[in-house]
Amino acid sequence: MKKLINAPENVVKEALAGMADAHPDLIKVHYDPDFIVRADAPVAGKVGVISGGGSGHEPMHGGFVGRGMLDAACPGAVFTSPVPDQMLAATKAVDAGKGVLHIVKNYTGDVMNFEMAAELAAAEGIEVVSVITDDDVAVENSTWTAGRRGVGVTVLLEKIVGAAAEAGADLAAVKALAEKVNGAGRSMGIALTSCTVPHAGKPGFDLPEDEMEVGVGIHGEPGRRRVKLAGAAAIAEMLAAPILEDLPFKRGDNVLAFVNGMGGTPLIELYLMYNELNKILKGKGITIGRKLIGSYITSLEMAGCSFTLLRLDDELTKLWDAPVLTPALRWGL
Repeated sequence: MKKLINAPENVVKEALAGMADAHPDLIKVHYDPDFIVRADAPVAGKVGVISGGGSGHEPMHGGFVGRGMLDAACPGAVFTSPVPDQMLAATKAVDAGKGVLHIVKNYTGDVMNFEMAAELAAAEGIEVVSVITDDDVAVENSTWTAGRRGVGVTVLLEKIVGAAAEAGADLAAVKALAEKVNGAGRSMGIALTSCTVPHAGKPGFDLPEDEMEVGVGIHGEPGRRRVKLAGAAAIAEMLAAPILEDLPFKRGDNVLAFVNGMGGTPLIELYLMYNELNKILKGKGITIGRKLIGSYITSLEMAGCSFTLLRLDDELTKLWDAPVLTPALRWGL
């Protein structure tokens, strides 16, 4: 194992310290329990928006804390759910009396622990509602999930819902919007290599040089099938076809296309994959109205990518375009 770390057990806390030092104008980091909160939290008159999950997927979620996106994020150990104490503390830190939305990816540990935190917050008089993301079309049930996994749509949802909360939307409206975004988006990913969790010290799964995992999860969970390595055009078709069939997307749709790197994929390859996706969509009469290309929900150093398509309307487009200022995502300011 070759990694830029000191001791595996200190990776998360030392990374959090680095984030705090790098972005003191945007975020504050609280330790024991660990969570990241926007520097001006709680924001008066605003619904709080929180997410979280295992570390190793950076910049998700801590990199999306700030104006126009998340109010707080709870980082667990690498590929491990945060605990209820973290979520409760973060909820209390962002509560301004308007309620708090929990955005939860559909992994068993995340769902269970966020649910416990919401119950504890309710006991302290804080109104909490939750929305679960489950946009991965690859498999219906997988390691750590009951039902579909929450993946790329989570990033888009955090941005869109964060913009609505920033503009003053109430808790019911924010929840309804989150459910709308989750219902309008689909994702699928592919892995060319495995990744190594620091505590494990070895790759999480064996993937021969001439093979790829189609439909892989963000923790390296198995996908739909393992096949021989193919060219970019064929890979793009393997990812796009199940997404387009699942919603289903149709001719005349306007979409947000998100081409995401898994952590070890160069940007030149992501743009190449975006080009292939664009050709597929043009051939089906689907317009890319907005796009996001880069590594935003990663799996440590895994090589590979994922596609996410979100069907847009005027409301979602306006909220996507709204200003955002976080460590990892920023525009319009």
